[in-house]
Amino acid sequence: MTQGVCAANDRLQRGNRQRRGRALRVHNRLPSLPGPCSRAQRVPVTPEGDRRVREPVDMADFRADEPSSRSESPELEGKDSEDKSLLHQRLAIRELTDTEFSYLHMLRLCASDIRGHLQQLPPGDLDVLFSNMDDIIQVSSRFLHGLQETAHKEEEQAYLIGNLFLEFQEEFEQVYKVYCANYDQALLLVKSYREEPELQKMIQGIIEAAVPQAGSSGLSFLLVIPLQRITKYPLLLQKILENTPVDSSAHPVLQRATSALQDVNSNINEYKMRKEVALKYTKVEQLSLRERLARINTHTLSKKTTRLSQLLKQEAGLVPRTEDKEFDDLQEKFQWVSLCVTELKSNVAAFMENLEAFLCFRPHEWGLDIPGIPAEQYCSLARDLQLGAFFQFKKRLKDLVWQPLCSLAKALVGPQNLIKKRLDKALDFERVEEKLLDVGSVTYEEEAARHTYQALNCLLVTELPLFNRLVTQCLGQILCTFVVLQKDLASQVLQRAESSMALLPHHHVSEPDFQKLLEDTLGQTSSQLRLFKENFEKVLPPPTTQPLLPGSEHQFQALLTRYGPGKLYQVTSNISGAGALDLTLIRGQIVALLQNKDTKGNNNRWLVDTGGHRGYVPAGKLQLYHHITPNEKELRDQGGVHEDYQLPTPQPTQPFVPTVPTMTQVVAAYPFVARSTHELSLQAGQPVTILEAHDKKGSPEWSLVEVNGQRGYVPSNFLVRTPSPTPWGWSLPS
Repeated sequence: MTQGVCAANDRLQRGNRQRRGRALRVHNRLPSLPGPCSRAQRVPVTPEGDRRVREPVDMADFRADEPSSRSESPELEGKDSEDKSLLHQRLAIRELTDTEFSYLHMLRLCASDIRGHLQQLPPGDLDVLFSNMDDIIQVSSRFLHGLQETAHKEEEQAYLIGNLFLEFQEEFEQVYKVYCANYDQALLLVKSYREEPELQKMIQGIIEAAVPQAGSSGLSFLLVIPLQRITKYPLLLQKILENTPVDSSAHPVLQRATSALQDVNSNINEYKMRKEVALKYTKVEQLSLRERLARINTHTLSKKTTRLSQLLKQEAGLVPRTEDKEFDDLQEKFQWVSLCVTELKSNVAAFMENLEAFLCFRPHEWGLDIPGIPAEQYCSLARDLQLGAFFQFKKRLKDLVWQPLCSLAKALVGPQNLIKKRLDKALDFERVEEKLLDVGSVTYEEEAARHTYQALNCLLVTELPLFNRLVTQCLGQILCTFVVLQKDLASQVLQRAESSMALLPHHHVSEPDFQKLLEDTLGQTSSQLRLFKENFEKVLPPPTTQPLLPGSEHQFQALLTRYGPGKLYQVTSNISGAGALDLTLIRGQIVALLQNKDTKGNNNRWLVDTGGHRGYVPAGKLQLYHHITPNEKELRDQGGVHEDYQLPTPQPTQPFVPTVPTMTQVVAAYPFVARSTHELSLQAGQPVTILEAHDKKGSPEWSLVEVNGQRGYVPSNFLVRTPSPTPWGWSLPS
């Protein structure tokens, strides 16, 4: 009996030693876990897992060993729990690294193989489908490299991973928010492809060859991968955090990283929502008048009326206006940038028209009355430049300057619509804010209006600085390109004309002497031009304004009596009012200045009175109207100067052209632009036939004329008789 008990005790002690050895081996194996564990490895062996059948033992002897056994059990259980957490943490880290590697591989497959085989899609579709995937690949590559570097420091790996996510937080938000904002447009393209069976079949074949697991989803399967990845980062971090001891140094870092990635997803959703609102209001629809009228209903009328009421209250000072200095500064800079683009486009268009007119002149195709070799060489050079250098310059100017400039001008339309819509939404926002202060609650629609304004305002404040900077850079590049094209043209012309340089009369003169000769010649020519200008101004002062509109004398006299001559201005070109308080005026109309700035202090927008309406007009389209009194008129007539056609006196006066018999042939002295159907446009120097030397009311200030088979009224003082060979008593200086 004693021998059996001893044998049982020996076996029990031997079993305990084996179990402790196995637990120790599992603990030593965890820190150097090479990769994903098998199912057997995920369930660690514990002392309780030993299920061998034990032989009967003497309970008295067993109780002798019980105290030591109970003292070791809590340590083993704590150690076992710590080992499990460490194992799950390692598995979560390995899952993060492995899935990041697979994700990056899939992105590169999309960007290289699939995008490369889809080049037959319509132009621009690939940019919409794959958006900024190249930027995501660049960021993910550096992020994966950082993850792999943390594997060399296993004890600090969780801490390093948390810091790595914090380091890439801003970059993740920047690249993924652009991709997510364009995702809906990409899905619309994918949907349109499905309506074309042949195109869809081709796309599906390319994707199945590269990514068989995509299945019937095709492009949709690939395009959603970046969205799934950015939303999975917080989940993976949370999994690592749950298996990290609270007292570990990595725990607070992982907490901050998890919160940061959750904020990234929230910011992306907010940005996507703003983009959707912006896309709704940046659409430019070409609607006819009937279609616009069909859209008018009681709801739109109510909104317009409410906004107009709010605007009138602000203009009258009854309610305060929301001040946003940051947005006002950005808007002012945007307006200047837009003006620069518009002016440059107008100037380039004029330059191209002049270039086209220059190219239409082909001197080499005409016979020159200059015999000898120089004339032949000139014709050869002109032909060479016409067909070579100038033609190439014209093509490069169109491709490198004009087309980018047109694209830049088109890109301004969206922000302009957003700014205009933001002003409307600001009125809604201010009204809702007033109601919220008075009542304490608003309706769902009013709350949506508040959010829409906040989204638009935040989007503009965020995007306008970048947009202004990019447009400024593009303008600079376009101007630099224009200068380079001019230099290249000059270089080509000089190179091709090098053989003809010897025929010039001053080819033997040194460069300094030639420069001095050129300066002297230019100085002499400049003096002649100044003399020409002075003589021309003395004899025929150029008109600066249009005459008064027919029938507007009474209105002019009313404004003159009420405001005085110093407040009267004339409209230099037609004005189309865009805002609620803007006026629509025609060229030549007289207005009185009330205030030389608007309610915001903008000096480019003046408040005027037309004699019947008051409103705002652009200051640049007004010029001071100088009223000529009868005394001044007599002095001007005595001095030999023609009557000022632009300001009729209250009494009927003798027109510039004396009474002319019917069917008299005269010449238009100045160009005139018709402002209504009963008027007729003229070009300076154009032959005109006078049918009646007065209008229907008998006023001699307007004459009924006929030009090229068309009849209409023109100002009588725009007409002169056919001049004599020396009409003004002077000639060009020799």
